[in-house]
Amino acid sequence: MQYDFHQLFSEYEKLRREADALFQRVWRQCPDEVACDNGCTDCCYALFDLSLVEAMYINLAFQQKLDEAKRGEILERADQADRQTHKLKYYIAKEQKKGKDTSEILQQAGSYRVRCPLLDDQGRCELYEARPVTCRIYGIPMAIGNETHTCSRSGFVQGGQYPTVYMDRIQDRLMDMSRRLVESIPTKHVKLEEVMVPLSMALMNTYDEEYLGIVKKPQENSDNKPNEWVLGGGED
Repeated sequence: MQYDFHQLFSEYEKLRREADALFQRVWRQCPDEVACDNGCTDCCYALFDLSLVEAMYINLAFQQKLDEAKRGEILERADQADRQTHKLKYYIAKEQKKGKDTSEILQQAGSYRVRCPLLDDQGRCELYEARPVTCRIYGIPMAIGNETHTCSRSGFVQGGQYPTVYMDRIQDRLMDMSRRLVESIPTKHVKLEEVMVPLSMALMNTYDEEYLGIVKKPQENSDNKPNEWVLGGGED
């Protein structure tokens, strides 16, 4: 049995192109404020989670674009990053149970930096063309909920009037793609489309039938052969 996600992956690629265009538009309007340049890795230490469709797309690019030796190096870094991220999430949950103000907790957590496993020792992204949408927007003003965020190295100042990317709208589109992806497969996992993971876990996961909870019909296994698993192609 085949599951082809080519159409959804193409839709995701379209969203990425829109994100790239947004970044370039703001850069043209605010050239003195945007500090992004070759060699800058500030965004490579930011903490954020990926939706299911984005995690699966990046995992596929990781498997297809990099050789086994390189993947092994990256997975070692991913394991380390995942351990650090887990500790941070544990800290946040513990502080919330104490009744500490959420905004204060997140502000403290924001200072905690975890190296992206795709960042090599020369400060370059190992999978730059397939990097997440958040990486493509980082460096210009982003509205998340009721708060605006931007790169600490940029020239954007608090209270200034700048073009802003509304990340909630982008996230809604990613979650809708994830929902439709889950609807296209016979899965036993409830609310699978709501699962969010850090990039480190997206690389370490194996998005096979077991992970996705594929429910098989008796005739599909009558010959004791595994079902064929196909992820659709992408442009990268």
